[in-house]
Parts: sequence; C-alpha cells; structure tokens
Amino acid sequence: MADDTIFLGKADKREELYLPMANRHGLVTGATGTGKTVTLQIMAEGFCKAGVPVFAADVKGDLSGISQEGMPQDFLLERAKKVGFEDYGFAATPTIFWDLFGEQGHPIRTTVSEMGPLLLSRLMGLSEAQEGALNIAFKIADEEGLALLDLKDLRALLVDLADRGKDLRTEYGNLSAMTIGSIQRRLVVIEEQGGDKFFGEPALDIKDLMRTTRDGRGYMNILAADRLMSSPQLYATFLLWLLSELLEDLPEVGDPDRPKLVFFFDEAHLLFTDAPPGLLQKIEQTVKLIRSKGVGVYFVTQNPLDVPESVLAQMGNRVQHALRAYTPREQKAVKTAADTFRANPKFKTDQAITELGKGEALVSVLDLKGVPTMVERTMIRPPESRMGPITPQERDKLIKSSPVYGQYDESIDRESAYEKLTQRAGERAEAQKQATAEKQAAREARAAPRPRESATDRFVKNVAGSVGRQVGNMVVRSLVRGILGSFSRR
Repeated sequence: MADDTIFLGKADKREELYLPMANRHGLVTGATGTGKTVTLQIMAEGFCKAGVPVFAADVKGDLSGISQEGMPQDFLLERAKKVGFEDYGFAATPTIFWDLFGEQGHPIRTTVSEMGPLLLSRLMGLSEAQEGALNIAFKIADEEGLALLDLKDLRALLVDLADRGKDLRTEYGNLSAMTIGSIQRRLVVIEEQGGDKFFGEPALDIKDLMRTTRDGRGYMNILAADRLMSSPQLYATFLLWLLSELLEDLPEVGDPDRPKLVFFFDEAHLLFTDAPPGLLQKIEQTVKLIRSKGVGVYFVTQNPLDVPESVLAQMGNRVQHALRAYTPREQKAVKTAADTFRANPKFKTDQAITELGKGEALVSVLDLKGVPTMVERTMIRPPESRMGPITPQERDKLIKSSPVYGQYDESIDRESAYEKLTQRAGERAEAQKQATAEKQAAREARAAPRPRESATDRFVKNVAGSVGRQVGNMVVRSLVRGILGSFSRR
C-alpha cells in the first residue's frame, strides 16, 4: 500500500482508494453472500493502517475478527498471489468494542437533550401532533432549567406538563392529556427494546471514536449490532445521531490529506425506510456538510435503490458486488447501479454486475482530481486479519485492555429533571393537601350545631336584659327632663 492509497484489489491494474479523496464518501452494495463484509474489512484495515480511525456496526458478528491476526490458509495465499499482493501478511487491527446495551462492548450513551426532539420523534415513530407536543416539552425544559438526561426525566416532564396543561395552553397551545399519554406509551415501547440503556450519563465523548495508537495506527471502533438489529429504528436513529454529533463537534478542515474518521453504515436501508421528508432532508444535509469536517461516510447495503438519489449522488467511491436480476425491481436495481458508473468499453456494466463471482466487484473511485475512474471488474484482495467472529474470551480480553475501559462502564445518575419535578410535585401536593384541610375545617365549623343554653344562663341573660332596659329608660328620661328644663329657664 502506498502512503496515500488503500489497495482494494486487481483488475488489469491495481485498484486503489485514494486517501485524499476518501472523505468524498462511498457505497458498497451487493446481494447477500457476495463479499460485502470482507470488502468492508479490508477497507477498514487500510484506513486504520494509514492512521485513520474507523467506526462500523457489526451486524452479524463477522467483523469482530478484524481485531485478531489472520491465519495462513491456501485460498487466501492463492488470492493474494493472483492480485499481486506481494507484501501480504497477517496482522490484527487495534480495536475498541462498543455496545448500546453494554453486553459485548463499552456502553454508548447520550442524553435525551443531546438526541433532540427530531431524532427522538423518529425513534418513537410519533405523529405530527405528537412531535409538536414533544418540541414544546423540550422548549419548556430549556426555559425552566430542567436537564433531560434519561427517559425517566422525559417521563416526569410529560407528567408535569399534563398537570399544567390549562396554564400552558395560552402560551404554547393545547397540550392534551391524550397526546401526552400517546407519547408515554411510545416511551414504554422504547424501554422494552432496551433503549433506556442508551440514554443517560456518562455520555459518549466523540473524541474517543477518533483515537490512534502510539505507533500511529487508527483504532477500529466496532458497534455490536446483532441484538440492536431487532430494533431497527433504534439502530438507524443512533447512527444518525452519531453523524449529527460529528457534524456539530468537529471543526472545518476542508479536504485533508486523509480523513479524520471513516464511518461505515451497514444495512443502510434502515436509515431511509419510512423516513419523513424532514428527516431525509437532514440526512442529505448531514452527508453533504460532514465531508468538510474530514469525515467519510460509506453506506453498505444490498441494493443501490435503498439509498435516495440525492444521497447516492454524493457517493464518490463505489464497490459493487454481484446483484441478482430475477424480478422487475432487481432488474431496475442492476440498471441503476450500472448507470452510476463511468462506463468501460471493455464490457457491459449491467451484464457484468449479474456475472460477478464471490470476492469480485466492480470498482470505481475518485482520482486525485476528484474525477471518477472508469469502472473495472476487480478481484478483491484478501484481508490480513481474521475472517469471521472472535470468541467471547477474546472479546472480553480486548474490552478490559481497551483505552476507554472504566470510563463508560458504570452509569451516573445525577440530579436532573426527574428529581426537580418530583420535588415540585411533592410541594404542590402538600400545598393542595393543606388548602383542602383548611377548606374542610371551615365547612365543618359552619355546619357545627350551636351549644344549648342552660336554664341558669337564660335567667342571667333575661335579668341582664331587663336591667339594661330599665337603666336605659332611666337615662333617656333624665336626658329628656334636662332638655325640657333648659327650655323653661329661657
């Protein structure tokens, strides 16, 4: 491998991926069993050897073998000889394992606030009205200084908003209990899928995905995704969140001599299936802009039709494995794939796509001027690392020797919206309880029967009244006589 290229395989000439053009993104497609995973593996090996960190999801567990040195096997040595891989040897790639569930790697977490209402709505499959209510919830949390770290924070906030719905209606519009209840039910589904483990602290520091070894090699970051694939929306939303974080946090670097990070998105169709227009626009914008941050995005999928044309147009480096053409849709996929390549007069591209054997691919990359090379029918080189999964013991050893071991493995639960809202609800309940008690006391006082007067009390009262009347009469008569006397003296 030259200093600025990654050796992919051989056609009539060596086919190489140019590192200065590697941030112009790429696409690896092909039917199941045609060699896409091995292609991903050799590209990742090349990037890491060149000092470029890589992040990739391991959907079937096969990619984990990149962490171990390969074993000499006849078919590998024969393939290396055929493609002219003269310095072919066996080596492990430095690897860090990650897992959203914390079972097969270091946990990856983010906070609810960092995920944001758009991606969270996508994750929960909310309607437009429900997404609007969630946006209001995030706005109120920001205004009131309520940290949304995990799902219990969001749940507590939604309960609080339901209680305050009438007070908030004038400023924010209607927040119906039915809408909030629907969001709460979706949260239950996310929790049952294990999504609650994804939200919390310590949150992932993006810089930990961009580590290099002391000898200058990039780390291979592998996300264990075999269990995650049973929750496709969580898988797709997580990877899109990761891209968004990279776009937001990394500085502009233009076109570096090699990428700062390469991101492989396996089963890419999950990102686009049933995605609303607003989300598709965000994906397209992210892919466009992240190139200038030095990040290359490579989609891996079976069918090129899985990727929207607006995104497909930005994939400069392409590896196409065999496709079948038995149905009209498959035939359309073959034609679409063929039309995206710069034609080679030596063969018909659409015909070649259906004739490719295992380990063969059509390859076209961007040259150093940014122009796509003519498509070539290429025999892909063998990997230097192990092909196939590693053992649980090997994985455990690598996790414990990882440079981030102990940094993310224990969760932290600091004071956030849940604690503050729980305290607020308690104070509100206590005040309401006191007010209710005072009203009850007043009602009881009004309804209480007056005590009966004894015979002695009535006698004293009557005597006092009689005496009072007599004294009053005497005073009145005295005043009258005084007035009449003053007139007579005149």
